[in-house]
Parts: sequence; C-alpha cells; structure tokens
Amino acid sequence: MAYNPHDTYYKRAKQEGYRSRAAYKLIELQERFRLLKPGDWVVDLGAAPGGWLQVAAKIVGPKGRVIGVDLQPMDAFREPNIIVVQGDIASDETRQKIEDLLAAPAHCVISDLAPKLSGIRDADSARCLELNQTTLRVAVGLLKPAGNLLIKSFVSNDLPGFTLELKKSFRVVERTRPEATRRASSEFYFCARDFYPKNSADP
Repeated sequence: MAYNPHDTYYKRAKQEGYRSRAAYKLIELQERFRLLKPGDWVVDLGAAPGGWLQVAAKIVGPKGRVIGVDLQPMDAFREPNIIVVQGDIASDETRQKIEDLLAAPAHCVISDLAPKLSGIRDADSARCLELNQTTLRVAVGLLKPAGNLLIKSFVSNDLPGFTLELKKSFRVVERTRPEATRRASSEFYFCARDFYPKNSADP
C-alpha cells in the first residue's frame, strides 16, 4: 500500500485539534493498558509536535503535569498543565532540567522517539537500539517505584536483548501495536509496568 501522509487519522487529528495523528496511538494504548491516571506526573520524551502531550494532559487533568522534552521547539500549548523543555534527552543538562521540574519522581515516562531512517538496515537498527537504551536509562532515573514506561521500537534482531534489559527494571513487559500505526511501518511499542529500582527487592 502506498504511503499516504494525509490518511484517516491525519484528517481526524486536524478536525479534533490534535497536533499529530500519533495522538490516537496514545489514546488507544491508554485504553488498553491504563498507564496514566488523573493527578499523575508524566514525562514525554521526543514530544514534538505535541500530540501525545495533548492526550496525556487531558488524562492527568489539572492536578497532574506533563513535561514534554524534544530537541525541536514547540509552539505554546493552551493546556496549563503542559511544561516544555527543549533539549537532548541524552545530555546531563536536559535530564537535570526535567528533575528540577518534577515535584517528585514521575508516575510514567512515555516516548514516541524514532531515529531518522537512512534505509541502511544495520545502521537504522543500531540507532533505534541506541535511542531505546537512552530512553530506558532516563526513565529509570526519573520513575517512582511501580511507575510505567511506554516506549516505541522497531522490529530488529536486537529486540531479545533489549527486552531482557527492560525486564531487569519492570515486572511486566509487553509488546503491542496500535491500530493507528501505519500499515507499512515496522514500529511497535513496549509497555513496561511496575518499575522496581535496583536497590529494591527483585520480584
């Protein structure tokens, strides 16, 4: 099937005021896994242009906060519970900014980060794994015990190893693919729940 940048989800996002069609992925995953709750503090890594921020802000409500982080600048949001940080998630400076903004460890970290694909399979797989490992490392430093992580990945030979990495920090790790994912894409999501810090008892 030919790639259609203006598919049903794109048109729906325009009609309903979401900044990207990706909003419907998070809506579906939230319905399936209930990762976010009212009052939660959430960190969205790779947040631009902001579709996931809009969805998360609505779920956590006025008592919650959503911190969106991206290298790219984002236009201001109408939602008062969205905070934007422009920076590289791999840098200590950016991670410190996130920690300073959090009143306490986060309830959930979500990430729709993806590498710019070159078409060279091995190089793309290596870059995807690098992003996933960075996201996991940041999440482990930000999450409260029993917190959740939602992270985008792509089908590759590296998945068994990364799955084991996730299972070292989360009691439940599942793979899922939302209906809003483009048919030609190899992307899917890891839903990792019930975070346990390394200094706590193993499950």
